[in-house]
Amino acid sequence: MTLLIVIIVLALIFDYINGFHDAANAIATIVATKVLTPFQAVVWAAFFNFLAYWVFGFGVANTVAKTADTSQIDLSVILSGVIAAIIWNLITWWKGIPSSSSHTLIGGFAGAAIAFAFNKNGFSDYASKGENGEIIYKHWYNVVNWYSSGKEGELPSGVLIIIAFIVLAPLLGMIISYFISIWLMYSSKKNIYTKIFTVCLMLAVGYYFSTVLEYTIDPEKQKFSNKFLSFLAYPDNIKWFLVAIIFYSLAIFNLIFSSLSTARAEKVLKKMQLLSSASFSLGHGGNDSQKVMGIIAAAVTVYIHQQGVTVNLPNWLHIDIDKKVMPTWIPLACYSAIAAGTLSGGWKIVKTMGSKITKVTAFEGVVAESAGALTLFMTEHFKIPVSTTHTITGSIIGVGVTKRVSAVRWGVTVKLLWAWVLTIPVSAIIASLVYYILNIFI
Repeated sequence: MTLLIVIIVLALIFDYINGFHDAANAIATIVATKVLTPFQAVVWAAFFNFLAYWVFGFGVANTVAKTADTSQIDLSVILSGVIAAIIWNLITWWKGIPSSSSHTLIGGFAGAAIAFAFNKNGFSDYASKGENGEIIYKHWYNVVNWYSSGKEGELPSGVLIIIAFIVLAPLLGMIISYFISIWLMYSSKKNIYTKIFTVCLMLAVGYYFSTVLEYTIDPEKQKFSNKFLSFLAYPDNIKWFLVAIIFYSLAIFNLIFSSLSTARAEKVLKKMQLLSSASFSLGHGGNDSQKVMGIIAAAVTVYIHQQGVTVNLPNWLHIDIDKKVMPTWIPLACYSAIAAGTLSGGWKIVKTMGSKITKVTAFEGVVAESAGALTLFMTEHFKIPVSTTHTITGSIIGVGVTKRVSAVRWGVTVKLLWAWVLTIPVSAIIASLVYYILNIFI
């Protein structure tokens, strides 16, 4: 039990570090454009980090918890992964490198699991129970969930999918950002065709939203006796409402953009940045806090498997990630930790994100944050843990490319790419070393 509590405490410390390490992702553009002071920006971001508690479920947490086969590892594996993640996060924060806290955690967890499996089985296969209770034999390295086909209507999961999104998340952010930029740029001209296009797009998106909202809410999941209030407060619906707010705020601005003076348009865009940065902070809190929830859930699952104490567990440890059952203290603690970390800021990374990649104005800020938020909401919907760092960087690059390719400082970007590529393997190596060291003492 002591080791489990140590892991939970360290996981929350990692969540705190994640907050100040990734604070720059949400506040860099809003600080660079001087919409808010640095202090106001971190308070703003921290508030929406915490607000994510009422919006997001446990989909990403479930994916992270299943990074390794919890029936085949022990608590020292998870402890090693968390320690490695903290070490790499502090190194990259000290150097001002906006690396991925998410991939650090995944790499650490996977690396420690592989070290454990090799230490226990060598190159031999090991026996494991299948879904129906049958005994199946797996290669030692399959202690890590490299790839699992998704259920009907869901994307596949596993470490390989997470690695793929090292490229896909910033690419998706860049594409969305690029097209929003083009849409805004054409809307600034007095052209009736752009307005017709915007109205048609608003109608099409409105129809799409009407098809994805949940109108019939399970009575057990209703938060209010009133059906309409339960419909509004249903987490999946809240996410779609937020996406709608982002889209329609951009669309309405596009309809009036050409009638505004340059100074007036700049003022409106700066006010819109408050919305876009809040949306991105919400996505950051929902995406990254769930990863720590997943680690805590995995630790409890391993503890139960080791001790065989499913009946006598205290109520505060009753977790079933598949059934979305988790004590309230876990998400509250995780969202509080990341919000507190965000309040601490991360000014070296703010400088890199807010000025070194490309020059950021209110226009670029609104577009980049909106694209980043939409990407995070989308990937969370499909239960894919992605890097908020990668996402916002790709979005900033997408805006820069619309001006001209040379507007992006590619030298800085290439250095960031190297940090992204190295994060998972370096974290895995650090975690393996930490595991072997801990194995001497535990």
